[in-house]
Amino acid sequence: MLKELKREAYEANVALPRHGLINLTFGNASAIDRAKGIFAIKPSGVDYDALQPSDIVLVDLEGNKVEGELNPSSDTPTHRRLFLAFSGIGGVVHTHSSCATAFAQAGRPIPIFGTTHADYFDGDVPVTRKLSAQEIASAYEWETGNVIVERFGEIDPMHFPGVLVNRHAPFTWGASAAKAVETAVAVECIAHMALMSLQLAPGLAPIESELLAKHFQRKHGPAAYYGQGAKSPRTSRRPRA
Repeated sequence: MLKELKREAYEANVALPRHGLINLTFGNASAIDRAKGIFAIKPSGVDYDALQPSDIVLVDLEGNKVEGELNPSSDTPTHRRLFLAFSGIGGVVHTHSSCATAFAQAGRPIPIFGTTHADYFDGDVPVTRKLSAQEIASAYEWETGNVIVERFGEIDPMHFPGVLVNRHAPFTWGASAAKAVETAVAVECIAHMALMSLQLAPGLAPIESELLAKHFQRKHGPAAYYGQGAKSPRTSRRPRA
């Protein structure tokens, strides 16, 4: 079981540069086994081209390293904080993808202008407040998780499966590590489109509420009808419209 958990985390990590979300070694992905209370995460500073499944580090929800010769990612406390706070998630991804990070550095949410965005988020991609000097000087990575959790005080993390950490970069999550990667791809895509839309129409208004609701609910609502559901094993391999 833990070997498969490490494989899941490995596959999520190596997918990040394949999707153009990673420069150098910026970023990481993790996957959790809820029953065992253990998550698997990329080792700190290891180049993605050199990464092997055996390099993946196992950590428990108290922050103790369970297995692995290498040090876990420096962002491990942030992942741990999110796993503790958001019980429905099975994986977390952190990148410094360019367009989404531009919004994070500016301290601005990604505004929802169109249906591509509405397929993943039930509104703007939220942004946290800035960390205080005291938070930065103390347990920085844990406090990063805390400001994310604080931002989601009245927000459903499954309706908003990602966040921009102010002055930092995006974190995304999902029911699995693979879904967290998919959302990371979507966040970068919609950030890029939002920047282009603002160039074309600086005063552009948000998407109409009826259209937002239609697109979000047809994919995530109780009567969702987008895709093939569990009918076909090929649903994740071929594009759908």
